[in-house]
Amino acid sequence: MFRFLTAGESHGKGLIAVVEGVPAGLPLDEDFIARDLARRQKGYGRGPRMQMEKDRAEIVSGVRHGLTLGSPISLHIRNLDWENWKDVMSIGSVEGVVKPVTRLRPGHADMAGALKYGQQDVRNILERASARETAARVAVGAVARRFLQEMGIEIHSHTVAIGDIRAVERHPVDWGGVENSVVRCADQDAEKKMIQTIEDAKGRGDTLGGVFEVMVTGVPVGLGSHVHWDRRLDGRIAQALMSINAVKGVEIGAGFEGVSLPGSGFHDVIEPGGFKRLSNRAGGIEGGMSNGEPIVAKAAVKPIATLGNPLPSVDLATGEKVQAHYERSDVCVVPAAGVIGEAMLAIVLADAALEKFGGDHMEETMRNYQGYLKSLEARFQK
Repeated sequence: MFRFLTAGESHGKGLIAVVEGVPAGLPLDEDFIARDLARRQKGYGRGPRMQMEKDRAEIVSGVRHGLTLGSPISLHIRNLDWENWKDVMSIGSVEGVVKPVTRLRPGHADMAGALKYGQQDVRNILERASARETAARVAVGAVARRFLQEMGIEIHSHTVAIGDIRAVERHPVDWGGVENSVVRCADQDAEKKMIQTIEDAKGRGDTLGGVFEVMVTGVPVGLGSHVHWDRRLDGRIAQALMSINAVKGVEIGAGFEGVSLPGSGFHDVIEPGGFKRLSNRAGGIEGGMSNGEPIVAKAAVKPIATLGNPLPSVDLATGEKVQAHYERSDVCVVPAAGVIGEAMLAIVLADAALEKFGGDHMEETMRNYQGYLKSLEARFQK
C-alpha cells in the first residue's frame, strides 16, 4: 500500500526518497514537508552539522498543481555540506590518496558493516549508516502525515527522559510547550536539568541517550489485524521505531511498567455508549488492532556511538589497539529522534489506513472511510 525507499549518503550530494501508494487528489506542497524537516534539525545537544544544513525536500514528481497524481512521489534533499566533501565522496575516481577510515567505533555499524561487505575503508559503511538518512524518512513521514490529517489523525511526540533526568508526565500533554522547548519536553523543571546534563556530557566528551514518546489521536477502531503476525499493528509500529538509528527498545502503552501489575489492574475497562475506556494502558492497540483510544508508544534511544573522548578500539587495517574514530557529532539526539518517531508512526498508520480503506483517489478513500465510521456508529447505537 504505502511504501517508500530512500537513497543517499551522509556527505554525498543529497538524499532521495520515492513514495508509492498515495492516492490521487491529496493536497501536498514543499512547505508542509519543510516544517517537519526543520523540527528534526532542532534540539539542544545537536552538533554543527545541523547549523550548516537547511533541509528542504524538493518534490520532483508525483504532484501537479498542488495535488498528488496517484503516481510515485519522488523527493530530493540536497546536502549543503557536499561542497566540503567533493573529493572524499566523489562518484568518480580522484587524483591523490583519500585517507581511509579504519578506526572502528564501538556501538556503530563500522565493524559489522566492514566485515559483512568486505570493505577496507569504514567510510563506505558509516556514510549510509549515519542518521542523516532519517531526514529522508521525515520527509516521507510528512507525506504520510498529510494523508492522515484528512481523517483527523494527529501525531505528536515529546521527550520523556535524557540520561538519568526524567520528566513528570502529565496528560494531556502541552504540545505547544513541547515545541517551544529546546529539548522538546513539556516539564520545565526537567528541561533545565536535561540541558545541564547535556552540557556536562559535552564537557566530558561523552554522549547521552534517553526516551521519547509518540502519541496519535483520532485513529479509528480496526487498523491492523489479529489474523497474521505481520499484519499486527503493534508489531509494525515496533519494527518501524526500532529501525531508527540508536533506538534499542520500544514499548506500546504501559509496556514494561505494566508487567508488575495484575491483570485486574492493567486491562482497560470498557464503558458502554461508544466502547470508550477508563484508562489506556494498552496504548490504543489490542490483538494487533487499533481500539479507538490514542496510540501511545515509547522508544529508548542509546547514547550515540561517536564520542568526543573516543573509546578504546581496534584498527581495521592493522588489528592494533587505537582510539575510536571521531567525526563531527551530536551529544544528544533524543529530541530529534521523537520527530523521526512521528514520521515512522505516520508511515505505518498511512499504510494500515490504505490497507483498510483503499482508494485510488482521495474522494474514494474518504468515502470508504466515512462509510466505515457510519457502520461503527450504527454498532455503537445497538
